[in-house]
Amino acid sequence: MRLEFIPVGTVVNAHGVRGEIKVHPEGFDPAFVAGFGTVYLDGRPVEVLSARVHKNVALLTLPGVEDMDAALALKGRRVSVRRADAALPAGEYFDAELLGLTVLDDGTGAVLGTLERVLPYPAHKVYEVRGERTYLIPAVPDVFIAAVDIDGGTMRIHNMKGLAADED
Repeated sequence: MRLEFIPVGTVVNAHGVRGEIKVHPEGFDPAFVAGFGTVYLDGRPVEVLSARVHKNVALLTLPGVEDMDAALALKGRRVSVRRADAALPAGEYFDAELLGLTVLDDGTGAVLGTLERVLPYPAHKVYEVRGERTYLIPAVPDVFIAAVDIDGGTMRIHNMKGLAADED
């Protein structure tokens, strides 16, 4: 399902005494998060005055947040971006858009379950699909993922022995 807003991280702390906020990206590179001119804090648009990457976080300067206390007041807030403002290469999707998709076996058309979680691993993400059984599907296009239809609410996979969590 196409979402209007994509959650990209959480404000985890202040950085310094001049009001910069630290945004810990969730499933994204910090440079991706720092690349937006407008972010949404709890659904409200906020212009980004400046942004940079520091280690594994994005540091943002926002209007009206001019000292450490104001930055700390935002701690714990969810940071989102508008889907229309975010460009992804063809065939790539935001994790939040994939959640809830019905997963089908491409060979038989059988419903395997619903995509419940996206698990980050160093090599690639893994999709956790729950139905009568639990499946762990590596997010590798053409090898395991046959097709994704966000608007239709389905993902087709090449079902192979060993993908079900209870198989040997």
